[in-house]
Amino acid sequence: IRVAQADLLSSKASLLPSINGSANHVYNWGQTIDMYTNQFATERVQSNNFYIQGNVTIFNGFQKLNQIRNSQLNLQISKLNVEKTMNDISLNVVTFYLQTLFYIELEKTTKEQWEVTKQQVEKTRRMVEAGTMAQGELFNTESQAATEELAWVEARNNLNISYLTLSQLLDLNNMPDFTIDIPEILRINLTANVPEPKEVYDYAIENQPDVKASKINVAMANRSLSIARGQHSPTISIGGSWGTGYSGAAKEGYNAKDVLVPIGETAIGKETVLGYGTSYEYRTKSFSDQIRDNENKSLGLYLSIPILNGLSTRTAISKAKIGVENANLDLEIQSNNLNKIIQQAHADALAALQKFTASQKKLTAATESFHYAEKKFNVGMLTSIEYNENKKNLSKAESDLLQARFDYIFKTKILDFYLGKELTLNK
Repeated sequence: IRVAQADLLSSKASLLPSINGSANHVYNWGQTIDMYTNQFATERVQSNNFYIQGNVTIFNGFQKLNQIRNSQLNLQISKLNVEKTMNDISLNVVTFYLQTLFYIELEKTTKEQWEVTKQQVEKTRRMVEAGTMAQGELFNTESQAATEELAWVEARNNLNISYLTLSQLLDLNNMPDFTIDIPEILRINLTANVPEPKEVYDYAIENQPDVKASKINVAMANRSLSIARGQHSPTISIGGSWGTGYSGAAKEGYNAKDVLVPIGETAIGKETVLGYGTSYEYRTKSFSDQIRDNENKSLGLYLSIPILNGLSTRTAISKAKIGVENANLDLEIQSNNLNKIIQQAHADALAALQKFTASQKKLTAATESFHYAEKKFNVGMLTSIEYNENKKNLSKAESDLLQARFDYIFKTKILDFYLGKELTLNK
């Protein structure tokens, strides 16, 4: 943004007059013509020159004004790019936040499953000791407990890694005790309120920063075309200058005296004729007097008409037209891609909702089946293999429902993102 702001300031400053000054201090040796005395100087001569000139463009086909507008548009794009980056970061944070919530619930669920199986191991051991169940049933139950312990360890490790990833994304690298809050959404029923693709697209096409940036790029391309066409226009400017100088060869007379000087001779006798004249002593003219006396000023109105410049203007216009076409094409591609993304997000959200609903039914059935199998196993009417199979089905159903829940939440948050809604889990 700061670079774009600097470019905007520079383009605005181009409307101001251009003023430049120069000064020099020179020594000349040998026979040269002194510019201030217009006489030959054979000795070393010191001279100084001072010059200031300025000009301001009155009209140049609105090129500078269009460049200012382009710089303003470029600043808007820079701000939109920052907004897009912030949106991307927010979406990434939500993604990893949901992933962390998933692993929190998964770690909790796998640990509960392991605890239940450990209790069943103890029941089975007592039944084996009482002689009502074979030793092999205990081995099978212990194997199931070990499998569920491994699942819990893996879930806990994944949770720790997810915490680490989220803390790094938030730039919280020095917080070993970093944790997150669990929102209420995890304890409420989800609804089937999935917004329609057209509703989402109509909002996103007007508000997504990358699409808005593409629209501004089209405007910038048209401004660039106007700038190129402005090169055909005459340029009108006003210019002026001021200069002065000093020369060590410039002399002035002083201490005037009346003296008799020869002014001719007589026709007869050729006798010298004297007349009164003035005699001077000479010294170098003072610096201040020369600076004042040698001043020169100019002021002019200038008109420059482009006639032939190697077809550079025509080439610039052709390139600018291509730039307009490319900008419009990029906007069209951006709009089409946005529509595809939203259509896919809508389909994914509906699919996730259907999967969540089916997973709820599956968990209900698996829970009832497990409770029935547990009762049969406790009275010796079911083998440990059959019991473990029901336990695995229950664990799988709980895991599937958990995954479906967070998948649905994430897919709906993508739609909320394109609707410009706040990415929160409490609403």
